[in-house]
Amino acid sequence: MKEHFERHKQPWTSEEIQKLHAFAKKGMTLKAIPKALTRSEESIKKRAKSDKLKIAKKR
Repeated sequence: MKEHFERHKQPWTSEEIQKLHAFAKKGMTLKAIPKALTRSEESIKKRAKSDKLKIAKKR
């Protein structure tokens, strides 16, 4: 069952973007980042792709 986030289609804040970049550098997985940012995996994937970030798949 997928988690449901109420922030559907909300714009990214600069703070969230900074956190995403930091999490990606630390090597956090695609499962952990959405929980930390309360955003969907799909949203994280799209933002990471647009910012040219590499997100760890699994550990």
